Amino acid sequence: MNSPALLRCLLGSKKRAAVVVAFWVLIAGLLAGVAPALESVEDNASANLPPAASDSMKARDLVRAQLPGQDATPAIIVVRGKGTDAAKSATQSVAAITSALSGTSRPDHVVSVVSTVTAPDAAAELVSQDRGAQLVIVPMEGSPSDESFQNAVDEVRALASDRAGPADVAVTGPAGIATDTVKVFSGGDKVLLLATVVLVLIILLAIYRSPLMALVPLLAVGVAMRVAETLGAILADAGVITVSSQTASIMTVLLFGVGTDYALIITARYRETLLDEPDRARAMQAAVRRTAESVLASASTIVLAMFALLVAVSPALQGFGPYLALGVAVMALVAFTFIPALVLLLGKGVFWPGGVDKAAERSRGAGVWHRIAALVARAPVRVASAVIALLVVLSAGLLGYQESFNTLSGFRAATESEHGQHLIHEEFGPGEIAPSTVVVHSQDNLRSGPAPADIATALTDADRVSRVADPRMGKDGKTVFYDVVLDLDPYSSKALDAIGPLKQATQSAAQAAGVQDATVLIGGETAQNADIRSALDRDTTFIVLLVLALVTAVLVLLLRSLLAPLYLVATLILSFLATLGATTFFTVTVLGDDGIGNRVTAYIFVFLVALGVDYNIFIMSRFKQELRTQPPAKAITAALTRTGGVISSAGLILAATFAVLMTQPIRELFQFGFAMAFGILLDTFLIRPLLVPAIVRLLGDRALWPARPGTPTPSTPTPEPPSADAPAAQAAEPGSGRLLRAFTWIAVIEACTWAGLLVGMYLKYIPETTELGVRIFGTLHGAAFIAYVFLTVLAAIRLKWRLGRTTIFALLAAVPPFMTIAFEIWARRTGRLPQPAADPSPTPAL
Repeated sequence: MNSPALLRCLLGSKKRAAVVVAFWVLIAGLLAGVAPALESVEDNASANLPPAASDSMKARDLVRAQLPGQDATPAIIVVRGKGTDAAKSATQSVAAITSALSGTSRPDHVVSVVSTVTAPDAAAELVSQDRGAQLVIVPMEGSPSDESFQNAVDEVRALASDRAGPADVAVTGPAGIATDTVKVFSGGDKVLLLATVVLVLIILLAIYRSPLMALVPLLAVGVAMRVAETLGAILADAGVITVSSQTASIMTVLLFGVGTDYALIITARYRETLLDEPDRARAMQAAVRRTAESVLASASTIVLAMFALLVAVSPALQGFGPYLALGVAVMALVAFTFIPALVLLLGKGVFWPGGVDKAAERSRGAGVWHRIAALVARAPVRVASAVIALLVVLSAGLLGYQESFNTLSGFRAATESEHGQHLIHEEFGPGEIAPSTVVVHSQDNLRSGPAPADIATALTDADRVSRVADPRMGKDGKTVFYDVVLDLDPYSSKALDAIGPLKQATQSAAQAAGVQDATVLIGGETAQNADIRSALDRDTTFIVLLVLALVTAVLVLLLRSLLAPLYLVATLILSFLATLGATTFFTVTVLGDDGIGNRVTAYIFVFLVALGVDYNIFIMSRFKQELRTQPPAKAITAALTRTGGVISSAGLILAATFAVLMTQPIRELFQFGFAMAFGILLDTFLIRPLLVPAIVRLLGDRALWPARPGTPTPSTPTPEPPSADAPAAQAAEPGSGRLLRAFTWIAVIEACTWAGLLVGMYLKYIPETTELGVRIFGTLHGAAFIAYVFLTVLAAIRLKWRLGRTTIFALLAAVPPFMTIAFEIWARRTGRLPQPAADPSPTPAL
């Protein structure tokens, strides 16, 4: 886009602009005519599964291969009798329901019915202890994502409700949960789209004060969304990418937020250019040329961050990025071509009713940004310290951090499935909601020996096991299956932690029963969630490191600096910790959620870093441009005042679009929407206008090290107030003393929290586990360490890198981190650090 010839070709006149607009409209129309509907190619099942190579998925495959007919999806009907004789009421209701579902007029997809009527021998598992409640298992064939399957579940519910009489009845289980999930999402996308459009339009009208200019970003987003959705549908239909309902919802708000951001940046520079260039075509070309670098860097960062998700092994993360990367790439192309062309095509009318002159004059910056710039220039140390202190306080919310793997508890709307689970929990115990399937495979035939029964007896005595059903033999005679019910909520962290010990207990039981070299696998909801948790822990680590590396690389290339990317990335990390802490406090502590959705943390990090760095890119790019004509102190002031209004408006719109996700009845979307809105507002109104300029002000000529600003050539020299890089005598000024005292305290806190973390690690890995202690010390350390790094740089620059207390405290605070690393290595080598148990033998090939 920096090529003048290309810009003249696209934006040289109204006719050329009309061709560009017509091209995009034509492309959107043609793709819409050949692409399938996005809803028809959405895959909402695989996103909630663990990696295909995990033990739980191998167990599922063995069940399907060795137990014919077990691939059906069960609907579980819970019947609780009412009245003085609840047992009789429940029995009569179950008999009527069984009759209705067993006849020739039963709903399609119903394979069979398992109840006390059809399987009296299973009464011990189907009837509660007080006999007031019973279960009816209804296996259903077909895919839960098919509309016919969902209709069949609705028919089962209608029949059960009609035949249950006065008894309390609910249909839950995998079939019921899948159907309710679709219902919760149904219609949500339309509400989301309408709410986003209305909200963005209101904000744009307030910003532009022109109806036509406010419509330009919306039209651009509409074109980009249509092109991205149709391309995504084509690729998903071909099996190249996967798209889920949640991904589609996030795509909607992402394109509205990013698209309006790019539109604001380009049109704001266009209005500013009109002050000196009355020719609108040339002014637009200059605006696009001057914003190209920063907007391309922004789009590239988001696209690369989305593609970084491909390193994940979790389907929920791996399939999330490509579709969103496609959308952002399309939005960037539309922003550089369609938006400028449409503005030129509309002519002077785009600024109606205020006119061109008023629109151009507003580009000089509002008075509030001049006052903010003056505050930063007057007291950079106090500004930076205050912002960092606030972010550290917000990070303290992480003390209540925990994750949730319960899908139903994440619905913010009442569902029949959740009601059914509550009934099962009350009448049969928590583990009956989702039993685990223990699979034992041997190289020898197990049909005639006592080993299967001996293993079942041993499992009954295993820790956290409530009951074990009779073993089922696979068709090969070498594989035995046990339905094991835990005495824990199957979606709780304790239940997930119990899967490893259960596997070890099964291995020991098989060995004691004479089954040598047995392969043990565990399937079911709890085991799948345990595998999802392990995969997400691994993926999050890799994604964090890769995204930070990509963002740093983009900043290095954009700013031609090695130092600036470091402090900019540090602000992003601190922003993420503060956002996650505030989100945890609000949703878990205040609203009472079970925990943060298991994928939400990774989503927040990727999006907040990728989008939050945009505003740093915009202000630092402008700072770099201003350095050509002004000294650093004036350059950062000019960058802040000139970009303050437009970037704050862009951030407000982006935060508002993500906040719309809070209207969705899904916990993960609500938490993600709140976190993104909160984090973007932090970046927009604290970090970008206060913290980053304060750091740049303190660093002075070194802000873009190793690059140094050239000799500025301002049109009118203006006396510059003393900078932080004044002669060494200035090191004794009051600001330096306060900075050194703050640095000293932070260094002490940093050293103490590292020491506390050492104590917590000792308590965790030596005598017994204490998760809370490690979490508390880890949170305090993370916050103090980031603050310490900031103040180290600030103090060192302020004191001209002289030796003294700065160096001493830096060295002292660096000792404990190396001690923890050494402790970790020692704990692993000596076996004191818990390690996951390895399979003694490979999974048999099918």
